[in-house]
Amino acid sequence: MAALAVCGVLALTACQNGDDLAAPDAKPTAVAPAPPTATAPPTASATAAVPAPSKTGAAPKPSATATPAGKNPPAPAPPPAPTCGADHRMPVSPDTIAVHRYTPEGGMTSLIVQHGTYGCPGRFEPSGEWTYIPIAETAKITATAPILTTVVMGRPISTSELTGWLDTHPDKGLPFRYHLNAAGVIDTLDEIYVK
Repeated sequence: MAALAVCGVLALTACQNGDDLAAPDAKPTAVAPAPPTATAPPTASATAAVPAPSKTGAAPKPSATATPAGKNPPAPAPPPAPTCGADHRMPVSPDTIAVHRYTPEGGMTSLIVQHGTYGCPGRFEPSGEWTYIPIAETAKITATAPILTTVVMGRPISTSELTGWLDTHPDKGLPFRYHLNAAGVIDTLDEIYVK
């Protein structure tokens, strides 16, 4: 009898399980979730399921150039000074020469000079070939330092004084403004003071 009772209970249970699977409208049996353990780390799937914060709801970040309230914005940095060089030079000066030496050949004193340009920041920069320009013995010459020591404002000197200084100070390339007479001879020569 006991064996028949056990078989009846098993048959009844099997029928109920079959009814649950067959009935689409049957409500699932509530199963109590297992309590999480304190030592179990979160799984990758649980981490991935967390929604990312919305960009539209995030507070805007202050820009790097934001100015605190009540303060004036800082003044913009001044532009860098132009670099001195060939790109900043003016065209070849028509009335300025660098005087290097002189020669008395041909029966007339000639200055050995070099033309050039005014570069950055305004100094005369000789360039090109050395050439000869004759100078009159009676030319009006104005000199400053270093030809005349400590003289900043020009003072008159003679052609012989100039050539005497060039004998002892060759290749200095001091800048002079000059003027030619109708014969192509220097009749006026003014030294440009250089600090």
